[in-house]
Amino acid sequence: MHAPSDTPPVTDLPRTEAEIRDLRAEFTRFMMSYKFGIDEVMTKINILREEFNHVHDYNPIEHVNSRLKSPDSILEKARRKGLEIDTAVIRDCIHDIAGIRITCSFLSDIYKIRDMLASQVDLTVIAERDYVANPKANGYTSLHLIVSVPVFMSDRVEQVPVEIQIRTIAMDFWASLEHKIYYKYNREVPATLLDELRDAADTANRLDLKMQNLHTQVRALSNSADDRADEGAVPFGDLKRLIVPKALLESLADRGRADTDAPEQPKASDA
Repeated sequence: MHAPSDTPPVTDLPRTEAEIRDLRAEFTRFMMSYKFGIDEVMTKINILREEFNHVHDYNPIEHVNSRLKSPDSILEKARRKGLEIDTAVIRDCIHDIAGIRITCSFLSDIYKIRDMLASQVDLTVIAERDYVANPKANGYTSLHLIVSVPVFMSDRVEQVPVEIQIRTIAMDFWASLEHKIYYKYNREVPATLLDELRDAADTANRLDLKMQNLHTQVRALSNSADDRADEGAVPFGDLKRLIVPKALLESLADRGRADTDAPEQPKASDA
């Protein structure tokens, strides 16, 4: 007798090159839809970044990264969740195949960016997990959004889920370190390192709070200074709009008349 095997019966496997070609084309199209979903959301984020750079005095978006899960990672997660290996099932149950990470400087920026994205009419927020207000037990903090974005293909429109993570620079530094440690120890991290990670997360959170407080104070002072500076400011690069007070013009005119009426000084050669 043969030992039980996890390999499906031969009759369930594609038996012709045409079937294999069709399956490959289906999965390629499946992955392309997520790639295009990332492109759509990245375009929206880049528009916001450019607008803030040119119109506003402060840009809350520091860095943006994107990633597309590999087929191996998708298969591993589907098996871990006990899902049927079917593209429709995977699309319904795995929402982080397409991922975007936005890094900002301050805590208040996280919710500002969330609100700007959520208000766009063709982005639908289908899930939100706020690990900033409610950090994970290991200290992880970030705001996660799952949004649905329409992708217009040649023969269909697909609603593609994209995960967006929004976090501060301090949060991102901690998360990057935590990921490297878990990878190095194959998720079997020593308890002492876990304790140090939690302490580091607390330190990062205190830093974020301190930086947010400084940011608020600086902006308040800047606004006050700008108001005072505007009272005596000349429109830079637009001297046609320069307004010269009448008193200054009269003083200049009096000075000109005084110079004209003054007796001519003898030249040295006339002495």
